[in-house]
Amino acid sequence: MSNLAKYLCLFVSLIANIVYAGSHQSTESKFDPEQVAQFAKQVERYAATQGARAFIMSRLGQPAKNLPDGIQFTHTAIAIYSNIQLTDGQIEKGYAIHNLYQNNANPKRSDLVIDYPMDFFWSVHELKAGIIIPSQQLQQRLVNAINNGYATQVHNSKYSLIANPFNNKYQNCTEHTLNLINAAIYQTTDMQQLKANTKAYFQPQKVKTNRFKLALGNLFMDGVRTSDHKGKIMTTTFSSIARYLEHNKLMQQAVIITPQLTENLHKNT
Repeated sequence: MSNLAKYLCLFVSLIANIVYAGSHQSTESKFDPEQVAQFAKQVERYAATQGARAFIMSRLGQPAKNLPDGIQFTHTAIAIYSNIQLTDGQIEKGYAIHNLYQNNANPKRSDLVIDYPMDFFWSVHELKAGIIIPSQQLQQRLVNAINNGYATQVHNSKYSLIANPFNNKYQNCTEHTLNLINAAIYQTTDMQQLKANTKAYFQPQKVKTNRFKLALGNLFMDGVRTSDHKGKIMTTTFSSIARYLEHNKLMQQAVIITPQLTENLHKNT
């Protein structure tokens, strides 16, 4: 192997673990369409049996072994029970997923996209979902927030994989989800107020990877930027949102769903 090839291999191994939170819209599926459809229906049925009008949902878009400690999923969004128009014009009830997706053509930007559970799970690496069902009051506020256009109002299209939730310089999918949750809680889209409340009450997830890898990501990978951080690198995750809602008694339950089982992580009654 040439020295150049060795350096390239070293570079790839160093930055591999940086790419953990990408939120691309689904492309190719690693599973049979029937498997994806069955799993999507399983998740929908679970949410429906819990009476969820709004819930937070996460998926795993790459091998779990590539994720830093404490990070379980790679994409998070909000599902709202909605009227859905089918291709034949008929209207059916179901869950519409309100996502922030990294733009495929320009990875430093993001777009807001509404899709559905089959789309959401289409390109997952593993049939595994994280589900957070908020309190009934917060569910209604999330429905109202979506209906009032809050998702657009709290969106910053400047994307970073590991965006700092304490400021609005960049944004990723989980920070946008947190912004929308807080906009619903406090019934405001004033970003200065939302970030002040986030600093006061939200505990983000520390990103456990070394700064050399992150520096390489800044240099060579679109969508990895750390200039919004000072000191430790912290970001928003499925788990940190669950802890935040549980601590403030705004959550009914948080579960992990696979085709084989449903594991209850937290539950408030």
